[in-house]
Amino acid sequence: MTDTRLTRQQTNFFNTFGYLHFPGLLADCVDRISEEFEKVWAAHGGGHHGKLHDAKQRSCIVPFPDQNEYLSSLLDDPRIHDIAAGLLGDDFNYTSGDGNLYVGNTRWHSDGYDGTRIPSIKIAFYLDKLTRDTGAVRVIPGSHRCGEGYADTLQAEIGDSQEKWGVAPAEVPAVIVESEPGDIVVFWHNTKHAAFGGAARRRMYTMNFYEHVPAERLQDFQDALAHEGRFWIDHILGETMVNTAGPERMVHLQQVIENDFKVREVHARLRRERSEPSRG
Repeated sequence: MTDTRLTRQQTNFFNTFGYLHFPGLLADCVDRISEEFEKVWAAHGGGHHGKLHDAKQRSCIVPFPDQNEYLSSLLDDPRIHDIAAGLLGDDFNYTSGDGNLYVGNTRWHSDGYDGTRIPSIKIAFYLDKLTRDTGAVRVIPGSHRCGEGYADTLQAEIGDSQEKWGVAPAEVPAVIVESEPGDIVVFWHNTKHAAFGGAARRRMYTMNFYEHVPAERLQDFQDALAHEGRFWIDHILGETMVNTAGPERMVHLQQVIENDFKVREVHARLRRERSEPSRG
């Protein structure tokens, strides 16, 4: 059986530069992945909020892989499981993921830039051939290293790169990770990434992972999960992900199940705010 654990060199590279690319890792099952990806969108009317994707702005569904039995089962696949385990420990937490139909450019950003955050990563599945000019993800190596001058300067200035550096966003020095369907790209949530020139229905979904959280940091974990309340979900994990889980998968779900109650509190607050008449 092929060894799917990360090498020491891969782990060192990830910690130093903030990303890893696995060409062809899931090439043998990408057709099935694409088929199930489309089934989730069809069940939501072809877009989000029950509306067809209009090819003018991003459509997003959260949680996404959790709504499909096959996509949920990829958490059990050693090729995915062992990436998360190699970077975050064997008892890592799975914290769901989003499905996206992207349109055009995606600005430079981190998925939360915070040097005190619980270590967390994103595994991104790109389902179309992507080049530098058609929406391939770009990453800035080392941009995840919060508290260091280089990374902190990027955080402060990259949103205004033209004025600060005389460089258009698409010309910011970066690694362009051109990819084929079946490739996997992994990065720290702190890592700066972007895409430029993408088509009007660029398919991508994610799976997100955190380290298992010690008791003294459970409040931080609850607050991190509560942030997802902005997506109008009551639970981080989808029912299919949980209902089809065996004992080994539940190791990575249980702490999330026990600590996502603040998501419902945020949801209730947002619902109240939307129902209250504006004051002005």
